[in-house]
Amino acid sequence: MTDDRQADTTFADQDTGMPEAAFPLAGNGMAGFGADNDHVLSQAEIDSFFGKDSAVSGPSNSSGIERVVSTSGISSERLPMLEVVFDRFTRILTTSLRNFTSDNVEASMDRLGSQRFGDYLENVPGQAMFAVFKAEEWDNYGILVLSSSLIYSIVDALLGGHVRSDGPTAARQTGRHHTAIERALIEPMVRIILDDLETSFSPLCAVNFHFERLEMNSRFAMICRAGNGVVTARFGIDMEGRGGDVDVVLPHATLEPVRDILLQQFMGEKFGHDGMWESHLAQELWRTDLTLDAVLEEQTVNLKEIMKLAPGDQLVLRRNPDALVTLRCGEHALFKGRVGRKQGQVAVKIEEVLNQKPGTDRATSYS
Repeated sequence: MTDDRQADTTFADQDTGMPEAAFPLAGNGMAGFGADNDHVLSQAEIDSFFGKDSAVSGPSNSSGIERVVSTSGISSERLPMLEVVFDRFTRILTTSLRNFTSDNVEASMDRLGSQRFGDYLENVPGQAMFAVFKAEEWDNYGILVLSSSLIYSIVDALLGGHVRSDGPTAARQTGRHHTAIERALIEPMVRIILDDLETSFSPLCAVNFHFERLEMNSRFAMICRAGNGVVTARFGIDMEGRGGDVDVVLPHATLEPVRDILLQQFMGEKFGHDGMWESHLAQELWRTDLTLDAVLEEQTVNLKEIMKLAPGDQLVLRRNPDALVTLRCGEHALFKGRVGRKQGQVAVKIEEVLNQKPGTDRATSYS
C-alpha cells in the first residue's frame, strides 16, 4: 500500500506542473552517494549547477556549466618559428617605411597571441582600416588592421606635415570615416607591409600575399567564423612622437599548411627524420651478411615415413638435372638459377629475379 501511494504522489506532482524538479539519484551506479539512495536535488540546486539563479540576473551570475560553455578563451600550441618570422618582419618593415615616408620610423612587435576572431573584432576601434589579403599558396585569407592614429600619421608624413604638439590627431580619430584620398595614400603602404611579410616567410616557405580589398567596416572583413581561432600580432609604428599600430591577423586554418614548419625550435629542425643516421644505417645494411638457401626440390612427406629414416637411406629427387633451383633468404624467394661449377666449387648462376619492384635495376647475373 505504501508503494502505491508514493507512485500516485509522483504522478500527481507531474500533472500539477512539477513546482520542484525531483531528480532521484538512486541506482546501482550511485549507491555510495550520500547517506541513502533517495537523495533528491531541489530546483535551486539544479539552477546553481547550470549557472542560473532566478533571484539574480545578468552576466555576473554565470557559473557552472554555463561558464564553461560560454568561455571565450582558446588554447593553441606555441609556434616558435612564427616569432622568428615576425621579429625579422619588424627589421624589414622599419627600413621599408623609412624609405616610404622619408621619416625616422621605428617598428616593434608589441604582442603576439591567439584568440577567437569574434573577440578580436569586438575590441577594434571603429575608425580602423581592414586590409584583406589572400595567401595564395596556403589558399586562405588574412587581414591587416591599421589603427586610425597610424593612418593619420602616414597621411601627414606623405603630405609633408610636421609633428604637432597640440595633439589634434587624437581629436580626429573619432567622428568621421576616412576619405578616398586617405585610402589611396594608405593602400601603397599596405602593399609594402605584405611584401615585407612575404620576405619574412621566405626562409621557411614560399608564399605570396595578394592584396584584395580595403574595408572600413569589420563586417566586410570577416575572413572566418567568429568562433574560429586566429593568431594576432600587433606591431607598433613610431614616427618621432606620432604613429600607431598595425595588427596582422592570421587564422589557424591559414597557417595549417605550414604548421609543422612553424613548430620547429630552430631553422632546419626535422621531426622523425635524421639524414646522418639514415646514411649510417644504409652503409651498415650493405655490409650485412645474409644466408641464401638453394632449394633443389620440395616434397611433402608424412611424419611416419620421416621417423623411419636411418643412415644410408636415399631420398629420390624427381627433378630434371637441368631444372632451375630457387634461392631463398629465410622465407622469401629471391632468385632462380642454374646449378653449375666455377673454379672447382659448386655455384648457382642467377637466371631470373623474383618479386622485382617496377623501376628497380638489379643485376641479372651473380655467381
